[in-house]
Amino acid sequence: MKTTAYLLHFPALLVCACTAILFGACTAKTDAPAGSFARGADLSWLSEQERDGVKFYNDEGRATECISLLRSMGMNAVRLRVWVNHETGWCNKADVVGKAVRAARQGQRIMIDFHYSDNFADPQHQTTPAAWSGYSYDMLCEAVAGHTRDVLYALKEAGVRPEWVQIGNETPNGMLWPTGKLTRKEANEDGCWERYAGLTRAGYEAAKEVFPRTCVIVHVDNAYEYRDWFFRNMIQYGGKFDMIGLSHYPMMKLWSGKDWEEMNRLAEQNIRRLIREFHCPVMVAEVGTMNGDEELSAKVMEDFVSRACRIDSCAGIFYWEPQCYGGWKPREYDALGWGPYDMGCFTEDGQPAEALKILLRPETKDCTLQKKQ
Repeated sequence: MKTTAYLLHFPALLVCACTAILFGACTAKTDAPAGSFARGADLSWLSEQERDGVKFYNDEGRATECISLLRSMGMNAVRLRVWVNHETGWCNKADVVGKAVRAARQGQRIMIDFHYSDNFADPQHQTTPAAWSGYSYDMLCEAVAGHTRDVLYALKEAGVRPEWVQIGNETPNGMLWPTGKLTRKEANEDGCWERYAGLTRAGYEAAKEVFPRTCVIVHVDNAYEYRDWFFRNMIQYGGKFDMIGLSHYPMMKLWSGKDWEEMNRLAEQNIRRLIREFHCPVMVAEVGTMNGDEELSAKVMEDFVSRACRIDSCAGIFYWEPQCYGGWKPREYDALGWGPYDMGCFTEDGQPAEALKILLRPETKDCTLQKKQ
């Protein structure tokens, strides 16, 4: 998620007891076959919201467990971020495994999003975990591989087999700064591209060791910007990936200076170009519209989904934290003076908004059928 002024990296203030969760084997079948179009949501805040008593309601106003509610609308995939050691415990290994088990038991395919940080990683923040501070490059590669294996083996033991594993979050400027920082985006200044590619390769190979068939994603922001140079350099310097992941927030004109129609058009164009040039699928790993303008948000989503469904090898779309509504925010925001995330996709009554219904409706990808006609 590319952050607004109040959604930056989060120093942790709380401690939770997520490690007390007991996991059983998960043997549920998924609602959609591997490789089919993902109609998904990143629900990483869900367990924290539930601790705070947040409720979710169906169209009849009946309180309904969130994953079940979204599944009934057509959701077939859940994305979950992983932090190395967030002090509150949220999005650490135990919390992630608990949510993944819940989602998989409800037929959801799983994407695991490794941030390789103790907090949010994005183009402006790629902070090395405190426990890895001072590590050499080789030690960081070992830490990336070890952390990746540790979380994925925990998922495997719980019976969850992710379809996708994302190595780094929004990394056009590299990750694990300063070691993995891309100081010159299009030049290997001081070996920066070799180091970044090596770190991603360590994560890639660790993921394949645990789950050989998982699809490994490298993820950048701003789908409206054509980043061919990024993936060319990744390949040139030994980086590995099976799929390209993009973020797309078409209503954030403040970031781009473009209106949503142009951003959607450019995103479609760039997805097609990336697929054609790099011969791999593209996943829209994050999308978000603006809460508070339901009619316009629905129009924006309808346009973008229809564009994505026309693209062979567009692997799917995940809405980022749609279940946020009513001013909820992590408690740690209070001390920082930050407001709540304002791109959730539930109404003020705690019900899914129209834009989310458009994304999750089953006919969105039986667009597989539409594309083959």
